Amino acid sequence: MNVNGARVAGGTLVIAVTGAALFFAFSPKVVTVGNPPPGANGKERAVSIPIDGQEEAPPPSSPPTVPSNGQTDEPKQPQLANPPVVVKGLYITSWWASSQSRVLETARLGKRAGANAVVIDIKDYTGEVAYRMDSPLTKQSGAERAIRIARPNALVKALHDEGIYVIGRISVFQDTVLATSHPEWALKNKTTGAVWRDRKGIAWLDTASRNVWDYNIAIAKDALERGFDEVNFDYIRFASDGDLAVIGYPAWDGVTPKHKVIRSFFKYLREQLGDGKMSADLFGLVTVGQDDLGIGQVIQDAFPYFDAIAPMVYPSHYASGFQGYKNPAKYPYEVVKHSMETALARLKAYEADTAAAAASSTTGTAPFFQARLRPWLQVFDLGATYDTGMVKAQMRATDEALGAASSSVYYGGWLLWDPKNQYAPLRGF
Repeated sequence: MNVNGARVAGGTLVIAVTGAALFFAFSPKVVTVGNPPPGANGKERAVSIPIDGQEEAPPPSSPPTVPSNGQTDEPKQPQLANPPVVVKGLYITSWWASSQSRVLETARLGKRAGANAVVIDIKDYTGEVAYRMDSPLTKQSGAERAIRIARPNALVKALHDEGIYVIGRISVFQDTVLATSHPEWALKNKTTGAVWRDRKGIAWLDTASRNVWDYNIAIAKDALERGFDEVNFDYIRFASDGDLAVIGYPAWDGVTPKHKVIRSFFKYLREQLGDGKMSADLFGLVTVGQDDLGIGQVIQDAFPYFDAIAPMVYPSHYASGFQGYKNPAKYPYEVVKHSMETALARLKAYEADTAAAAASSTTGTAPFFQARLRPWLQVFDLGATYDTGMVKAQMRATDEALGAASSSVYYGGWLLWDPKNQYAPLRGF
C-alpha cells in the first residue's frame, strides 16, 4: 500500500534502495542509506525501519540508585477531586521520576507552557515496572528487578498538591520481561523456535493473548488504586519492525483482521477498568491513513472505549512528500493541523454513524462514547531544530484544528514528548 508517498508492507515502511541514496522518512531515527550492497537478485533491496511513534530514551549509563532510607510510602492517594477536562502534559521517564524534586521541577517548567499534567512511565518499553506493585504478576515475571520510584504514592501526592494531573503510561505488547518469563505468550521465530525479536532485540507479545491483556490490566488497576488519575496505553499494536515473515503467533489465528483483534483488546480494557480514565497512544498516520497500517491500528476502533485518543503526530515522522512537503519536520503547524483536522472529521463521522445506528436499533442505545483528541507533539530535534517557536506552532495547530477557543467537546489538550525530559524549548514561553 502507499502511505503519504512511501510504500508500506505489513505495517513496516519499506525503502527501495538502488545505488547510493538518501531517504528521510517517518522513523524514530534519521534514516541514511548510502552505497548499500546489492540485494540477492542484484536489483533493488528493501530495508525495513520501524514505524513506532515514540523514540524511547535508553536507561542512563549509571542508573540512579533508589534510596534505602527507611522512609515508608504515603498511603494510597485519592484521585484529583476536580480533574481537568483539557489535559496538557509532559512525558517523564521512570528514571527521571526516581527523583521527586526533579519531577516537580519538570512539572513547574511545563506550567510555563500551560501544562497541567505529567505522563510517567510505570511499565516501559523493556517491560520493567517503575515501582513495586501489589499485583503478584509483576513480581513473578521479574518486572520489578529495577525499581526506580521508591515511593509512588508520595510522588502522586506531591504532584496532586501542586494541582498536577498524573497519568501512568504502560507499554503493552512490546515487553521483553514478560516474553522471557512467559515465552508461551510471546511471538515466536518459526525458523528457530526461539522468541522472536525486533531489530533492537526487543521481544513482543501476542496481541490476541488474553493472559497478556490481564497482566497489563493488573498494572493499570494498581496505578488507578494509588491515585494515578489516568492510565495511558502505548505499543497497542502488532509488531512491525524486523523479519515479520518468520513470526509465529501462539494466540492469534492469523485470520481475524488485525484491527479487530486490537479493537477487542480496547473493549476488554474498558470492561475491566470500568469508569477509570484511559487514553490510547496511536501512530500518527492513523489520522490520515485509510487502513490499519499493517499493525492493527484504526482510529475509529479506539473512539468508543477511551477518554482520550493520543495520535503521535510528530512532523519528523511523516514521509517526504506528505502534503507536498519535502521535509515535513520543517512544517510543524501545517502537518499537525492537517492531521488533527482529519482526525476530528473522522471522530465526528463516527459519532454521527453511532447516533444513526442507535436511532434505528430496537433498544435505541448507543455504545460507550466520550473520546477527546489529545495529540502527542514533538519536543526533540529530528529533521529540524525544534525550538520554542516550533513547539508553539504545534500547540497552535492543535488548538485551531480541534476548536479550543470554542470549548469544543472534542478538544482534549496535548502531550509533549522529549525522551530526554529536558524540555528546553519551554523555557522560552
